[in-house]
Amino acid sequence: MTIQIIVLITAVISVYALSSRPALEKMMLNPYQVVHHKQYWRVITHGLIHGDYLHLFFNMYVLWEFGRPIFTIFTNQVAFTQVMDGGDWWGSQLGQNLFLMMYLGAIFVASAPALIKHRNNPGYNSLGASGAVSAVVLIFVLLFPTSTLYLFFAIPIPAFLAGILFFIYESYMNKRGGTGVAHDAHLFGALYGLMFMALIAPSSVTGFVGKLMELIN
Repeated sequence: MTIQIIVLITAVISVYALSSRPALEKMMLNPYQVVHHKQYWRVITHGLIHGDYLHLFFNMYVLWEFGRPIFTIFTNQVAFTQVMDGGDWWGSQLGQNLFLMMYLGAIFVASAPALIKHRNNPGYNSLGASGAVSAVVLIFVLLFPTSTLYLFFAIPIPAFLAGILFFIYESYMNKRGGTGVAHDAHLFGALYGLMFMALIAPSSVTGFVGKLMELIN
């Protein structure tokens, strides 16, 4: 399972759902339907559909840009050893499986806040891969903290600062509410991504700290 396949599958299913309202409604995350009617598939399918083409394009663009270097590290011995500072080699197939596990796990974990808060609200629905994409972006920040990202596609800032700003913004918007965006899903997805890396590759955390210390010194 490569990044290309994940993007392709998501795009095809999203386009289909956008052309079929019944299909879209059946795949959206509706916590009431999940909890009370055991429609568990919604926990995963909501991450494969989007509200409009701009939403789809943005998520897939970010997944493509940030996911490719991460996928390469997961599946390539040399890249993994260099970035993880001597970590064990997972191997190509294991690396692919771990990446897929991370991505699908992020979709599942990102749905947790809605499942808890809206389990008795039949009118609540959410959709989109943003929670999983947030996990991918924060893993990139963890592995490449000193690389340059562009805020608003124009302002160059180091990746670690972008990660800090992400949590500040998403936390503020989540508390503010009323945006129509599941900011808690973004936060949970991002935290899951960091915890996933800390569990399977603890050296990624020490490597992150080491790179920041080198930058400061």
